[in-house]
Amino acid sequence: MEIQLRIIGALFILLALMHVIFPRYFRWREELQGLTLINRQMMYIHTFFIGLMVFLMGIFCLTSADQILFTPLGKRVSLGFGIFWLARAYIQFFGYSRDLWRGKRRETGIHLLFSVFWLYCTALFFSVYF
Repeated sequence: MEIQLRIIGALFILLALMHVIFPRYFRWREELQGLTLINRQMMYIHTFFIGLMVFLMGIFCLTSADQILFTPLGKRVSLGFGIFWLARAYIQFFGYSRDLWRGKRRETGIHLLFSVFWLYCTALFFSVYF
């Protein structure tokens, strides 16, 4: 399980770094023009902080896998991570419209890949806690 936590940590770091390309990839400069300044800035700022938190989760899993597994604090943090990723998995299925991916090969593949990833993260962290 320690190796799984370290692998997840590395994947979290990669996921966090992907947040850097979101504004360009999703063409936020054009797409968000109709929003008020506060809403436009919230998109950028919240994306930054989500990416930062995922990055820090990754660093924590990479550097402290043994402490996550074998200390009471590590187990509590793992419960929190499990809840976080369970909420993310829920949003994957019920927060996004199916119209975004249904009938589109690439988007469906990405949807399935991340659905499996969020569920795996949830199961891993809950299994550490329980």
